[in-house]
Amino acid sequence: MYNLVKNEVFKMIGKKRLYITLGIAFVIIVAFAYGQYHSLDRTKENLSKRIGIEATSDWRQVLQQQLIDIKRRMDSPYMDDDRRANLRVRAEQMQFYLDEDINPLEVSAVTFSTKFIEQSLLFLLPLLMIILSADIVSGELSGGTIKLLLVRGVSRWKILLSKYITIILLEALVMFFVLIFSIGVSGIFFGYGGWTTPVVTGFKVVAGKLVTSDIVNVPGWKYLMMTYGLAYFVAVVVGSVSFMISTLVRSTAASIGIVLSTLIGGTLLTNFLEDWKLPRYFFTANLRLTDYISGSLNPIEGMDMTFSLTVLSVWIIISIFVSFAYFTRRDILV
Repeated sequence: MYNLVKNEVFKMIGKKRLYITLGIAFVIIVAFAYGQYHSLDRTKENLSKRIGIEATSDWRQVLQQQLIDIKRRMDSPYMDDDRRANLRVRAEQMQFYLDEDINPLEVSAVTFSTKFIEQSLLFLLPLLMIILSADIVSGELSGGTIKLLLVRGVSRWKILLSKYITIILLEALVMFFVLIFSIGVSGIFFGYGGWTTPVVTGFKVVAGKLVTSDIVNVPGWKYLMMTYGLAYFVAVVVGSVSFMISTLVRSTAASIGIVLSTLIGGTLLTNFLEDWKLPRYFFTANLRLTDYISGSLNPIEGMDMTFSLTVLSVWIIISIFVSFAYFTRRDILV
C-alpha cells in the first residue's frame, strides 16, 4: 500500500493540476488582501467625514457608528423579515463587543486568514478540491493507464484506496499552503500580529435571537486552527464526493461538470427552499461549519454543529462505499 500511495502522490505532483490549484489560491488571496486593505481605507475615510478624523482611530466609536447604521437599516419598511433578523443578530453581536470591551475590527494576518477561509467554505475551497480530485480515477480510465496496474495483479480495492489516501494527503497539502499564503500575503498589508488577541466564539442563534450563554474567549492562533480544522473536514467531504463521481464516469470533463453542477445546484436549492426539510441533508447545506463558532445566522432552522458534522460524515461514508462497490465490479479491461 505504501508503494501504491507513493506512486499516486508522485503522479499527482507531476501533473499541472496541483500547481494550478495552488496558483489559483495564491492569486485569489493576493486579490482579497489587497481589496480588504483598500476597503478599510475607504471605510475610514467615509467615517471621517461623518464622525471626525480622530474618531476613526477609536474602534468603539467606529463600532457605535456601524451599529447606528444597522439599526437605521432595520427600521426601513422595505426590509424583509429574514434580512431584518440577520441585521438584528449582527447588532446584538456588536453590542456585546461594546459591553465586553472586545475589538472585533482589528485586522491582522491571523484575522484575515480566519475570515478568508470562513468565506471560502461554500465555493472557493470546494472548487479547489474539485479541480484537484475530480479526475484521479476518471482520468486514468479514459486514458487507459489504470490497466497497467490491473495487469500486475494488484487488487482493485488497493488501487482505489491508494488513490483515496492520496486525495486526503494532497488536500492537507493544499490547506497548508492556503494557510501559509494567507498569513504571508496578508501580513504585508496588515502586519503579522494577532496571534494572542482574544476571539469571541460560542455565539448561538436560536429563533432569530442571539444567545451568549456559551461564549468563550480563545486566542487568535487557536481560533485560526479551529477554522482551518473545520475547513479541512469540508475539503475531505467535497474530495470524497468528487472521488465518487470520478469513479462512476470515464470522462474527466463530465466528472468535473457533474460535481460543479451538484455543488451549485445544491446551494441554490438550499437558499430557495429554506422551509423545506430535505435540503438540510444536502452536503452543500452543511459546508459552512465555521458559522457555528462565529455566530452567523443559520440558513435552515434546526441545524447545529452536531447535525452538520453527522450529515457530512454520512456523505463521506456513502461516497466511499459507492466508489468501492462500483469500481471493484465494473468492466475496466475493455
